[in-house]
Amino acid sequence: MSATTGGLLVLIIFIQVSISTSQNTDRVALQALKHVWQGTPLSWDEGTDPCSGGWVGITCTNSRVTSIILSSTGLTGTLPGDIGQFTELQILDLSFNTGLRGSLTPAIGNLAKLTNLILVGCSFNGPIPRTIGNLERLRILSLNNNGFSDSIPATIGNLKNLYWLDLSANELTGSLPVSDGVQPGLDNLTHAKHFHLGDNQLSGVIPPTLFNANMSLIHLLFENNHLRGSIPSTLGLVKSLETIRLDRNSLRGDVPSNINNLVNVTEMYLSNNLLTGPIPNLTGMHLLNYLDLSNNSFSQSDIPSWFSTLESLTTLKMRFTNLAGELPAALFSIPQLQTVDLSNNRINGSLDISLDPSTQLELVDLRTNLISDFPGSRQYTMDYLILVGNPICTESDMMGQKFCNLPTITPAPYATPWNNCAPPPCGSDLVASPNCQCAYPLVGSFFFKAPAFSAVTNLTIYDSLHNLLMSFFRNATLPVDSLSLSNPSRNLEDYLVIKLQVFPSGQPSFNRTGIIGVAFSLSNQSFKPKTDFNTYTFNAEIYKYFSDSGPGGAKRKTSNTGIIVGSAVGGCVLVVLLVLAGVYAVRQKGRAEKAVQQSQSFALWDPTSQSGGVPQLKGARSFTFEELRKCTSNFSETSMIGTGGYGNVYKGSLPNGQLIAIKRARQGSTQGGLEFKTELELLSRVHHKNVVALIGFCFDQGEQMLVYEYIVNGTLKDSLSGRSGIRLDWTRRLKIALGAARGLQYLHDLADPPIIHRDIKTNNILLDQRLVAKVADFGLSKPLSDVNRTHVTTQVKGTMGYMDPEYYMTQQLTEKSDVYSFGVVMLELITARNPIEKGKYIVREVKQAMDKNKELYNLHDVLDPTIGLSSQLKGLEKFVDLSLMCVEERGNQRPSMSEVVKELESILTFVGLNPGSEPSSSTSASYEGVGKDYSHPYSNDSLFAYSGGFMPQKLHPK
Repeated sequence: MSATTGGLLVLIIFIQVSISTSQNTDRVALQALKHVWQGTPLSWDEGTDPCSGGWVGITCTNSRVTSIILSSTGLTGTLPGDIGQFTELQILDLSFNTGLRGSLTPAIGNLAKLTNLILVGCSFNGPIPRTIGNLERLRILSLNNNGFSDSIPATIGNLKNLYWLDLSANELTGSLPVSDGVQPGLDNLTHAKHFHLGDNQLSGVIPPTLFNANMSLIHLLFENNHLRGSIPSTLGLVKSLETIRLDRNSLRGDVPSNINNLVNVTEMYLSNNLLTGPIPNLTGMHLLNYLDLSNNSFSQSDIPSWFSTLESLTTLKMRFTNLAGELPAALFSIPQLQTVDLSNNRINGSLDISLDPSTQLELVDLRTNLISDFPGSRQYTMDYLILVGNPICTESDMMGQKFCNLPTITPAPYATPWNNCAPPPCGSDLVASPNCQCAYPLVGSFFFKAPAFSAVTNLTIYDSLHNLLMSFFRNATLPVDSLSLSNPSRNLEDYLVIKLQVFPSGQPSFNRTGIIGVAFSLSNQSFKPKTDFNTYTFNAEIYKYFSDSGPGGAKRKTSNTGIIVGSAVGGCVLVVLLVLAGVYAVRQKGRAEKAVQQSQSFALWDPTSQSGGVPQLKGARSFTFEELRKCTSNFSETSMIGTGGYGNVYKGSLPNGQLIAIKRARQGSTQGGLEFKTELELLSRVHHKNVVALIGFCFDQGEQMLVYEYIVNGTLKDSLSGRSGIRLDWTRRLKIALGAARGLQYLHDLADPPIIHRDIKTNNILLDQRLVAKVADFGLSKPLSDVNRTHVTTQVKGTMGYMDPEYYMTQQLTEKSDVYSFGVVMLELITARNPIEKGKYIVREVKQAMDKNKELYNLHDVLDPTIGLSSQLKGLEKFVDLSLMCVEERGNQRPSMSEVVKELESILTFVGLNPGSEPSSSTSASYEGVGKDYSHPYSNDSLFAYSGGFMPQKLHPK
């Protein structure tokens, strides 16, 4: 054999071995995913080769895995680092699996050939890894509707081929990254057409360098964040733009004068900001369908001349914009006009709608203006006009006119009609399809973020959407028999929400292959609606009814080929399994050693110290000092979020991405040691959604640390004082009061043993990302023993202003002491005042100001002015009555916490709220500024708590 031939043979063998090794790597990685995930398809249990064995959701090319698509299949678990082994992977879609959680592994950056990364509607959290910037072939990046936090990684600017960027509906903070010569930024994404970053907590200014004339953007969606500063004039350079949403931020200053350069814009939302200066000149924007400039502080301006020249307009919303002057009749003759909302301005003179008004008009809202004349008003019979609050409606002969009274608007319901058949009765969870077949549909909701129309009652447009969807599913040869659209409505973000049900073809339920096909077509934006509906996101519910037949169901018979293949790879698989078994054994040994370590965690505890005996725990995790040091970058100053007499508090991130708050006692602090033991023992026993969760502790290298869940929105005190930037309206305060009361009731009635908190105050009530209240800080708490279930005789401790006067006088601590403190919290909720302020005590001030014979008990002067208008404070009198019952002088005259909870539930029902529902993170109208970084609640404001000794008499409540 010649040297050349021998070398060629060696090269061939090397290539074959390399290919075989890569194939085995994919198989091992898939087995690792199967080990981590629950709910994988049954076909994954058949054979060891996913490429020849037909594993559902796996596509291979040349025996290498090139796509993993498992959307809406009910997966649970985390995304392990093994995902980084699929070096040929091009598509990864795990959308609509809410059971997938934890952080996004940095190993995702190893997928160099990935073009589509789609993780819509899962439960991933923690930061988006910087390594995502390594995916230079990526075209679609959809991480929306998760819980991702921290800032947008600047490395996304490396994704030069990106077409679709959707990070909306997460908990992202920080500023928008732009290139600075050192790091890349979003301005580098000149080929991207979609920036969807709305419904986050992004802050800072919109950098002028974010926009440039080379960009291809058509959708810019930054709505519902905390962006401030002015709208940069460079926005006018991006002439490809079609949709702009900058609403629900804190943008200030003038709208750039060159905004009308964007002649391709069809939808523009700038509402609910702090914009000033002149109303922007939109002359020439002839494609504009939907315009909302409402709730800004523009300087008073006459009606703009462009009002009646935008011939494509369907919707004009400019309430609270300081408009003045007389409306041109031509405005109402724009052919497609559906909605005009110019309420709460200074529009005056005569109203003329006589010139052939648009046949599509559904609403003209001109309430609270200065209109004094309406020619032909007595012959005017249309339902869509509102003139309440104008001078014309004060005239005696006009008061009975329909337009001088607020209408009761009940949108016409819509549902896809039956297809010339009678719907049959369907049992269990079966649903009748439009073709009158009982089946288990895939259910989800479309969120159209910038539709070209406002009239949700225009039923023909939904028929059009139905036909477009059905044509798409048929052309894609997906197993869809029929579909139903229903319940169109506008939510608080002004998105059009429509429920979708997709019914399977030929059988009562989908198999996994069918579900994957339908879900992927929507998560991957393969379905393109016509321009009326514009951009959308789709969120599917978990599908539980997979059929037992077909590729996703019952196990297939193994063919002879399968046996041969199985035999051929059996040896390799056996080796792999032995390796995995060895790794598993090592891990189990590590876990066992860790368990032993936890049981011995307090070997160095000094029972003779003031902290008492060794803590008795139920399930708290033991952390080493080294683990927590890594979580906090060596307890760096940038990680520190609070400080106090107990010590410092640090924000950290566990390896799985979970955010934590670490309360670290100062060395040698005996008071800290006692609080450490008390909180550790009590919180390891309690588990309730309205009580802050203890994750673990560290008693290592002389350190005493408590590890809690990180509560992103801080303390109730910070929100009431304005430090957090969160604005709490009346209904939100009611829900917070109920949540905190439920937490306290749990401690009193259901904890074993019952617990008296002893330091209830607004600094010890935390608000999570949904503004759900959580009771925190158990350093002063006392359990009630079986021997004495009524009270504990103990040294007086607590916080002045919240302290029960009976407990102070008798030193007998009871559950009613917490009730008293909670009553003070209730008064603080309505006044936003400190319990003791300038020598005045909140309880006494409210009692002295009260007059039950007057509106709102005559408490207008002490109410928090940001709580809402007087007309919105329904149930306030009942709330005040309950709070004053809680702060009765004698404990036996106060209600129990269970009685407080029942009364608060009754108040919520009275004001029309569901006491059983949790607040939604999407209800942005109820609060602002969520998630800002500031002094953290775990800084233990009990440091200023009263711990016995002299209590100044002037602060004692009377």
